[in-house]
Amino acid sequence: MNLRKSLQATAIGVGAGGSLLAIVLAATPLLAPAAIGQVSADHPGAGAYQKACAACHDNPGGTRAAALSAMRTMSPVRLNEVIAPTGIMGPMAAALTAKEKTDLIAWLTAGQAVGSAQWTDALMCAPDKRAVAASASIVSLGFGVDANQSRSLTAAQAGLTKAQLAKLEPAWSIAFPGQGGGTGASVLSDGTIFTTGGQKLVAIDAASGCVKWAYTASSRNTPAIGEVGGKKVVAISVGRDIHMLDAATGALIWKENGQPVDGSGGQIRGAVIFAKDMVIVPLSASGVATAMNPRSECCTGHGSVVALSAADGSHRWEYHTMPEATYNGQVSSIGVKQKGPSGAPIWSVPVYDAKRNNVIVTTGENTSHPGTDTSDAIISLNADTGEVRWKYQAMAADVWNMSCDVETGNNGPNCPVLFGGDGRDYDFGAGAIVATAGGKDIVLAGQKSGHAWALDAGTGQVLWSQRIGEGSALGGVHWGIAADGDKLIIPINDPVLNTRFEPKPGVYTFDIATGRPVWSYAAAANCQGARAKAVENCATRFGFSAAPVVVDGATVGATLGGEVIILDNATGQVINRFDTVGPQKTLNTDVVGKGGSIDAHGISAGAGMLFINSGYGLFGQTPGNVLIAYKPKS
Repeated sequence: MNLRKSLQATAIGVGAGGSLLAIVLAATPLLAPAAIGQVSADHPGAGAYQKACAACHDNPGGTRAAALSAMRTMSPVRLNEVIAPTGIMGPMAAALTAKEKTDLIAWLTAGQAVGSAQWTDALMCAPDKRAVAASASIVSLGFGVDANQSRSLTAAQAGLTKAQLAKLEPAWSIAFPGQGGGTGASVLSDGTIFTTGGQKLVAIDAASGCVKWAYTASSRNTPAIGEVGGKKVVAISVGRDIHMLDAATGALIWKENGQPVDGSGGQIRGAVIFAKDMVIVPLSASGVATAMNPRSECCTGHGSVVALSAADGSHRWEYHTMPEATYNGQVSSIGVKQKGPSGAPIWSVPVYDAKRNNVIVTTGENTSHPGTDTSDAIISLNADTGEVRWKYQAMAADVWNMSCDVETGNNGPNCPVLFGGDGRDYDFGAGAIVATAGGKDIVLAGQKSGHAWALDAGTGQVLWSQRIGEGSALGGVHWGIAADGDKLIIPINDPVLNTRFEPKPGVYTFDIATGRPVWSYAAAANCQGARAKAVENCATRFGFSAAPVVVDGATVGATLGGEVIILDNATGQVINRFDTVGPQKTLNTDVVGKGGSIDAHGISAGAGMLFINSGYGLFGQTPGNVLIAYKPKS
């Protein structure tokens, strides 16, 4: 678990501990990123920032916090979610009064350009161009692209060839008001793409960039496309709920709580998938952030999986990575009783193994003692019942939470390392792939330790593993992996945060059947000219963190430095490289568009185009807010 996930795991609702501030901000228009001028140091919000935020956010190069410049692109609604009692920074903001929180948000958003919450109105297609073809087939069903989550498309599926990928140009771009992170696009064969941004789920005509329909939904997950009763549908998580929409019109079919029956599930960070006649919901409760409050009884919360009926949202089954936490007999240095076990959240996207009727998930670390055998693990569940078919723990004793600073030893009272364990924060943030090679069905996974794993899909036994460097808390493998035929593609992030180990950022490939290394591409910082200032922490943030996508035998990867790098899977040679950082000309000119770091689910393809969501300002990276569509040059 890391600050990438913790900031993303913010509660959407304010909860019982909220205030009038939440109600006021919820009605505030969305804000577009803008150049922020010098804000008066006498503003009361500046004092609140120094009191509760500056220690981390003024030093993003040495911490995993968002830079101040990234925080200033966030809308008041988003900032309020973050610092609310139920928000991920709630413990850090606990010392602030309600007025100080109001002042802080006013200071952070001073100078932002106001954009309408109905920002999609100006982008709507002509009435006769808004149809979604009933006969359209699914090209990319969500984050995983295909049912095995390979993130791979043939030339025919993508409408793009390897040769065309070598010559791309921007076709159009859209700026999302207040958007600071990226989401992927799901694609239908009629050229309709579904993506999220600016508090909307939108259906976009890929050829022109116009919007067919828009649905209000605050989500940072890639929508999933499925079919229910012969109708194409789109499923998206919004806070703790699942919304099922008609893909043709955007009309809501049903909305249901995606939590376990006891409400213990936490946030839905990994995006949902369709499996048989169900929607599979991964949940990421862990107590990882509340541990920062030294008075909290650390820790409670754990990962879980909920299966809902795709037809009506009714509850089918649920799986928990561990039982509810109880007092574990440990007491912190300031006399606070500790609880456990906790953690093993599911941050990643599940995959459905149809041949064996299994749902496979990957998990995060424990956040308090005792450690469990379900943390840092790959777990296969019976898709009909949720019962464990097999599990493999890749790393034991990884017990960590956000009160820990293992690198410097400046650990808070609730840091579980003080009670034993390693605290490496080497969980799985990437979902697994189901592949076939050498006559075997294989489950592939990538871990933040830098490991690539291959397991027998039927038994969970290890077939082979490879390790690339020593990994890091923000990589090795961060958001996702891909497969192309007989090759496993592993992106490695490894930001240069310290000198404890030699970072290995780049793209690495292995033969799926044997684990033999095939080729690799080493990333390097590109800080020439204006990029030195345009890219936040340019010299340290240049690895491959976003999940790659394969198109016609070429790997499309992207860096935290905002570059798209396309590699030939036969040789590892670069066939194209282009930049997305900086101002972008957008279709909706009333919203300022800017590209930045490319991370998370930011790369998608289909309908003859490549889609890049550029701008991800967490962890000292470069903020931005644009979706850019690229087409082959004529």
